[in-house]
Amino acid sequence: MEILLTQLFNGLSYSSFLLLIALGLSITFGLMRVMNMAHGDMIMIGAYVTYSVQLIFVSMVPESLFDYYFILSIPIAFIVTALIGLLVEKSLIRFLYARPLDSLLATWGLSLIFQQIARMIFGAPNVAVTAPSWLNGSVEIASVVLPYKRLFILVLVCLCVLGLYYYLIKTTAGRRMNAVTLNRPMAASLGINTRKVDATAFALGSGLGGVAGCALTLLGPVGPTVGTNYIIDAFMIVILGGVGKIKGTVLGALCIGLLSTFTEYGTSATIAKVVVFAFIIIFLQWKPSGLISTRTRVLD
Repeated sequence: MEILLTQLFNGLSYSSFLLLIALGLSITFGLMRVMNMAHGDMIMIGAYVTYSVQLIFVSMVPESLFDYYFILSIPIAFIVTALIGLLVEKSLIRFLYARPLDSLLATWGLSLIFQQIARMIFGAPNVAVTAPSWLNGSVEIASVVLPYKRLFILVLVCLCVLGLYYYLIKTTAGRRMNAVTLNRPMAASLGINTRKVDATAFALGSGLGGVAGCALTLLGPVGPTVGTNYIIDAFMIVILGGVGKIKGTVLGALCIGLLSTFTEYGTSATIAKVVVFAFIIIFLQWKPSGLISTRTRVLD
């Protein structure tokens, strides 16, 4: 029973981190149908922003206030990556709508550029971020050890999901984004500025990627290619859950995280990847639209 609970927590923890990465990609891919291969680099930028905030606190802020740097780095990482995402959308992505192959190639090249810039600024070796003291340690519940870092990531993911849900459902800008996702021509005919919605969505998705990078620093050192290690998993989650469906993204992350964790416990990481890919292929053969699909009536 103890092993089962431990693996269940590990699966939920892994799922929450995958969900945080996939949320931003779900918005951009679901709304604009842009295959953004540079989304992993937004994660990398968010991680380096956290590292930079740490360096600033070490050199300019009293030692007694050092533990507050991580809380401050979360909104800073979101704002910085959102602004970079907005710049990318205005200068590149807006010219590649309805051209998925061109957007795939362009964002892949952009990803390589971001990685080289990171190497020039921070160097090629990985850098470590020191976690605040209040995230060190763990709590034991029912003989299961729960690290504070992973619990914090779980709470952060829940707050991001709730905040995104509130934005999409309760705000005017979010409802416009939903309208464009469901029916872009109809939304445009009703006076919604779809170009503005696209730019906002891309910035929001990039900002969420920055928050994911901030959380990633709690799990290990970061380097210029750290985000590319998760981009394939993020695409799998978005496609499995249903393109543009936040609920589907949540369910997809849970399925992949739990399946991967439990399979890896009895076999190996390589076998677990094979099982996850096989499961997704078989499932999409049965339900191509993913876990959550939109029901519409079409008049031919």
